[in-house]
Amino acid sequence: MGLGILASIIVGGLAGWIASMIMKADTGLFTNIILGIVGAVVLNLILSLVGIYAEGSWLPQLVVGIIGASLLIWIVRQVRS
Repeated sequence: MGLGILASIIVGGLAGWIASMIMKADTGLFTNIILGIVGAVVLNLILSLVGIYAEGSWLPQLVVGIIGASLLIWIVRQVRS
């Protein structure tokens, strides 16, 4: 069972905020939420291709969201420069 939409938004926002702190990115709240959610979705997709699933509670999704959002911030920085 998944987290639910509201919990996904909260976890995604938290993951995006933590990633923006780690990557020292100047992003707003809405961007943090989007980065966290999209980062978690993209990284979950990539991990599922190799047989790793971050299912269950909010903690695995938070970790995947932080890593995924950090990767997205890095990719955006590479494309811009």
